[in-house]
Amino acid sequence: MRFCSHCGHSNLQFSIPEGDNRPRYWCENCQTIHYQNPKIVVGAVPIWDGKVLLCKRDIEPRKGYWTLPAGFMENGETLQEGAARETWEEACATVAIDDLYTVFNLPHINQVYVFFLGRIEDGKYGVGEESSDAGLFELDAIPWDELAFPTIGRTLRFYIEDLKSGTFPVRCQDIAPLQRRPSED
Repeated sequence: MRFCSHCGHSNLQFSIPEGDNRPRYWCENCQTIHYQNPKIVVGAVPIWDGKVLLCKRDIEPRKGYWTLPAGFMENGETLQEGAARETWEEACATVAIDDLYTVFNLPHINQVYVFFLGRIEDGKYGVGEESSDAGLFELDAIPWDELAFPTIGRTLRFYIEDLKSGTFPVRCQDIAPLQRRPSED
């Protein structure tokens, strides 16, 4: 941060403000503390006739890889509204949002991923603005090696496993940073 978003002053400090317990940006001029909080990514596991709806990303990061419809939550919406909106924006599908399903903490990138179970209401879908393709996949035809993020693979594996028992417990896990292989340098 270079300027205070409250008063416009350029004399920002990065230190532990009085009464706090961690370093933060704060303005010497107006004393405003600028909290920086994790971003919430919200999405759905949209199902139609036993198949899961996936979107191929047309934006970075991971352009060209498959994902569940998900994205950053907007101000003024609930988690469920965000999941439904993202499904519409990325796959042109209207989805009824059901139960909370997975929550993943990614503290190394300051994000929290939240996925809900969902039902596509009319079987219709398409390619949204941030996607280059969308499709309904049989569960045994999911392109595992082409999934965009670990959160997507874990959520889909949980879903396939839980489908066998018919119970879908909420799972909350931490995801550590991916370790690069020497061949990726």
